[in-house]
Amino acid sequence: MELGIIGLGSIGGNLAKQATEKDIDVVGCDTTDRPELADKGVTVLDSGDYEELAKRLDPPRTIYMSLPAGDLIDEELDSLTDHLDEGDVVMDGGNSFWRDSMRREERAWEDGIYYLDTGTSGGPPRASEGACFMVGGKEEGYEIAEPILDTLSVEGGLLHVGPPGSGHFVKLVHNGIEFGMLQSIAEGVELLEAGDFDVDLEDVFTNWNNGAVIESWLVELMRDQLAKDNYEDVPNYIEDTGEVNWLVQEAFKGETPIPVISQSVIELFKSRGNQQHAYKAIAAMRHGFGTHPFGESEDILEERVTGRVDNVSRDHLAEDEENMDTVRPKDRMEDE
Repeated sequence: MELGIIGLGSIGGNLAKQATEKDIDVVGCDTTDRPELADKGVTVLDSGDYEELAKRLDPPRTIYMSLPAGDLIDEELDSLTDHLDEGDVVMDGGNSFWRDSMRREERAWEDGIYYLDTGTSGGPPRASEGACFMVGGKEEGYEIAEPILDTLSVEGGLLHVGPPGSGHFVKLVHNGIEFGMLQSIAEGVELLEAGDFDVDLEDVFTNWNNGAVIESWLVELMRDQLAKDNYEDVPNYIEDTGEVNWLVQEAFKGETPIPVISQSVIELFKSRGNQQHAYKAIAAMRHGFGTHPFGESEDILEERVTGRVDNVSRDHLAEDEENMDTVRPKDRMEDE
């Protein structure tokens, strides 16, 4: 089997490594030399050298594009198809918008070239071992690419979803679910950190990932990150490339309620400190209708913590004021 890969970065490069380990001949194009891949048997060509790429692959060619979503896909596709033949297959393995993929498929099919929108999940670790592919496109094109995708996927991790666009649509919904799961786990960390019990977070996440209902790769990754010495140095800032924004926008257009996914995107925005005026506005209005104070107030903090109606158990715990509640502004109470 032979595979062309355009873009030998974190995903494309790891797929190339896995492919060569499984006796697939790989010819790739990249903006850098990639000697670590050349040492493993990957033929690395200059970026855009599609004439040579086509010469080194026997028809019907199968080529995987691992490039950022956007105009770059259109530009590279136009350059690439000039050197391909009818019956060749081009796969877009990035996070392209599914409507763009439908348009590109029509463009490629004008030249008799199959275009498969190939949603790829698992990140660099799974790309090097066995990825998960969600593929949209014509059945005939999928059948050509299937042997290679099957070799590079984890067991059960290859699906021909349906017609053009469906692969990237399913991958985008997957990304939205991922955002919601990440947010819920993060809020769990927040609760554990704010609680009154001195629990070992790494131990908790190890426990949760052994038979618990929430056992998952994400819980495992959280455990692994907690185990690192530099975890406390991780910035309280989340970066992303914006694909889930498209999903939320499309949901709004179709009046499809997705409150968890939508809120996870909002929380991501909040991590960047973009909300510079809203809280000030709320404080000003609260001061206007109730003379609520501007800024922090120790008296208000005290009222907020102690002004709750306690049941018998709370009354018992309140004998020791430090243990009044298990989730409270712990650090500020200790400062008092």
